[in-house]
Amino acid sequence: MIEARHLRVLRAVATTGSFSAAARELGCTQPAVSQQMKALESSAGTPLLVRTGREMRLTQAGEALVRHASGILAGLTAAEEEIAAIAGLRAGRVRLVSFPSGSSTLVPSALAALRAAHPGTRVSLVEAEPPRSVEMLRDGDCDVALAFRYRPAAAEWDDLVVRPLLADRLVGLVPEGHRLADAEAVAIGELAEESWIAGCPRCRRQLVDVCEGAGFTPRIDFATDDYPAVIGLVGAGLGVAVLPELAIRSVRPRGSRTVVVEPAVEREIVALTLPDLAKVPAVAATLDQLTRAAALV
Repeated sequence: MIEARHLRVLRAVATTGSFSAAARELGCTQPAVSQQMKALESSAGTPLLVRTGREMRLTQAGEALVRHASGILAGLTAAEEEIAAIAGLRAGRVRLVSFPSGSSTLVPSALAALRAAHPGTRVSLVEAEPPRSVEMLRDGDCDVALAFRYRPAAAEWDDLVVRPLLADRLVGLVPEGHRLADAEAVAIGELAEESWIAGCPRCRRQLVDVCEGAGFTPRIDFATDDYPAVIGLVGAGLGVAVLPELAIRSVRPRGSRTVVVEPAVEREIVALTLPDLAKVPAVAATLDQLTRAAALV
């Protein structure tokens, strides 16, 4: 019989490429990993791993089992959490992953409200930008992913539960002494000759798409995933930027001014989870609190 603990070990071996690395990730010994893999191969009735040099490689059967493991483990987690709630334990665990500007704006008030309403619920937080955060959700490494996208893509999230939170408009950021600092609105083409400071990779691609739609390619002199760094570089007079409003809310943009940019561009901010996990009370409560926090932004 295939056991969930064996599936977790197999997935760790597939991810890390060796028994020793999997043991370090799981916090156990290498012999324990080897023993569990032997037990799993015995249950499966076929080899799941082959050694190639110093690494372990999945067989075709191993690949098939790993492909199904994430869904199986997510389903088991959902079952365990729901049963615990039904049994009256009033406890739960939610693993949340968020992009940085969401972590500093939406997440704090949502988690504070969640703790006040459900003090027995534990929430952990790690940061990752989409699409990595969405991959973590599908791989079973988190329960809720706070993510964003600039335009819907066909079937991008069709396998997930999508909770829309808010539309976050992009705004321009220019140094205080800039010729357009006092403008009510700025056409993106008016910034064609400027030095640009770009944000995260997905935002960077969006910036290039918007500028090329206006007939020019931006000269990006600085690129950083750290929004406060973007704002600091603009404030120092080193260039201009286009940032989501949410990214500016938690940072005081010293030495710079925000301006409305035309044409208007928005990113859709959502909370994502798996269909099975959406039924878990702690996960559902987290989604509800994120929704309420977004309504107050």
